[in-house]
Amino acid sequence: MIAVRPKLAVIKFASCDGCQLSLLSLEDELLTIARAVQISHFAEASSRLEPGPYDLTLVEGSITTPEDRHRLKKLREDSKLLITIGACATSGGVQALRNFASHDDFMRAVYARPDFIETLATSTPIAAHVKVDFELRGCPIDKHQLLEVIASLLAGHRPRTSTESVCQACKRRGNVCVVVAQNLPCLGPVTHSGCGAICPTYDRGCYGCFGPTVQPNTVALSDHLLSGRVNESEAAMLMHGINAYAPEFATEGQRLWQLAGLPKTLHSSLQPARHEEPSA
Repeated sequence: MIAVRPKLAVIKFASCDGCQLSLLSLEDELLTIARAVQISHFAEASSRLEPGPYDLTLVEGSITTPEDRHRLKKLREDSKLLITIGACATSGGVQALRNFASHDDFMRAVYARPDFIETLATSTPIAAHVKVDFELRGCPIDKHQLLEVIASLLAGHRPRTSTESVCQACKRRGNVCVVVAQNLPCLGPVTHSGCGAICPTYDRGCYGCFGPTVQPNTVALSDHLLSGRVNESEAAMLMHGINAYAPEFATEGQRLWQLAGLPKTLHSSLQPARHEEPSA
């Protein structure tokens, strides 16, 4: 069991801060968390930043610079439990699109003096560099799932978060399938639930914000999308979105680009990280 009043840290790497804001959006529940833990390091909420070690560390963001890679390894040493939160931390985020092209070309296009920029050629998830104890997906994460993770770990047992697909959440909400009724492309059948099927509820296809579900049949979904809904390049862009570097989406996206006659290859030094099942 974790000691009384364990020390909690919330740390950011390359990201938009949206998942950290999900913690602040807990509102009333946040007060309960603050009574149960000592919030030692949370730059989004306080300028008082205490050094480790920490009992529980929540990490947002991907690794994109040598400095961040070094900082992460030190953070892992200082953390009893390290939990990744959000698409950037669990799959590299939308910035992992750089992994499919030359980051040198990107820098030359964006910066007047790219020689001043110190960066890695890739954007990679936290688990590609250090051991992760649990992953919480989403863009942003669901605040109720976050509450479950924190409460479970503080109680000393493994969190129980959903492993079903967005389609199942759609059915519970009584939604009419946007693929069947409106012929819209939708990643719901291969995407983890957690958002409550927000997009299909408002007549939009799922964008895959929560990453690939367990054993997703991405090829079958692509074949279905290609049968009159989208062309090969449009289907590839669906896979190469927010969770582009998640192994299942990365592999299928590459296959679709090749079908479109526009082969996209991963950075030569890297392939999508195949994470082992995290253990709490």
